[in-house]
Amino acid sequence: MIVSTFAAILAILYIQLSFRVIKIRKAKRISLGDGGDASLQAAIRTHANFIEYVPFSLILLFLLEYQGLPSHFTYILGAMLLVGRFCHSYALADEKADEKMQLRVVGMVLTFLMIFISSVMLLITQVF
Repeated sequence: MIVSTFAAILAILYIQLSFRVIKIRKAKRISLGDGGDASLQAAIRTHANFIEYVPFSLILLFLLEYQGLPSHFTYILGAMLLVGRFCHSYALADEKADEKMQLRVVGMVLTFLMIFISSVMLLITQVF
């Protein structure tokens, strides 16, 4: 049940990222591709990066919760993913993304750490 909450919140963030791409496409009148526009390229990559990491991360978290991971650990891992994805998305949402590189790095570190910890925990539960 905990993973469902994180999945719902992340789905809302995903919709927001999708609308950002749509908004820029409409404003720049670019229906396909990125037209060489830097702001659209950033929005597309932010959206794509989100969808590349979040589903797999949620599957790992779900498996841990399903196997009986204590709720406080599930909340911690879910919060790492949520904060990581928010930081990463926020850092790339601005045309001055280079100035927010540290926030982007924090986002990726939290995401990778969550995936790594979840993976190790799943392996440990299978071995023991």
